[in-house]
Amino acid sequence: MKHTILYCLAAGSLALSFFFERAPDASATARATAAPAVAEASLLPALTNEPATKMAPANPAGTPANTPVEKPVAPTAAELAASRDSLAYHYYAQTLGLHLAFNENKDLLRTVTDWIGAPYSYGSNSRRGTDCSGFVTRVFREVYGINLIHSSRAMFSTTKRVAKSEMETGDLVFFRRGKGPIYHVGIYLKDGKFAHSATNGGVMVSSLNQPYYHRNFYAAGRVRAAKAADEALVAAVTAE
Repeated sequence: MKHTILYCLAAGSLALSFFFERAPDASATARATAAPAVAEASLLPALTNEPATKMAPANPAGTPANTPVEKPVAPTAAELAASRDSLAYHYYAQTLGLHLAFNENKDLLRTVTDWIGAPYSYGSNSRRGTDCSGFVTRVFREVYGINLIHSSRAMFSTTKRVAKSEMETGDLVFFRRGKGPIYHVGIYLKDGKFAHSATNGGVMVSSLNQPYYHRNFYAAGRVRAAKAADEALVAAVTAE
């Protein structure tokens, strides 16, 4: 009897397993195969010789969504140069504390900027140390190729006198105490400011309106060859 019952249970189990067995879900299979297909389709443009066209999104003004995106135009060499010049002028203006018109002698501004912070050293003219006339001689040699005498008094005697109200970038400014001899020289930049090597700080930019320099300012002088070079530079920039 027990064996008969066991046989019946086994037969019932086999029948149930047969009826409940079914094929895999067709929708799941479709989903599994769809993803690789989509991925493959997305790779097709990269595998062809013709590049895929980028499409712009819909425009609120009504531009069709399938309008091709225009490729940016590469800047010309002149535009790149102008951009670099603009950045350079902004840097010099910030470093030297000036308001520039972007037509000043860029070599002069760069050279003066490079010398800022050089310590003072009497009788010397290197970036390890320089006095006022040594600084001026080095700048004029580097920028204009002009050799000035290493003496503020000699420079004064060989320059053309310029009124204080008519000073221009690159002119020399001279100082003396009362009726004493000229003892100091600097290079006028702009906005009432000049670059010089001071005994109490080395190469720096100072203002002619500071009480000390305002009181001891004597005259301004122009190096003719340097002025001619600046005028040629401005003419070349204006012609571009």
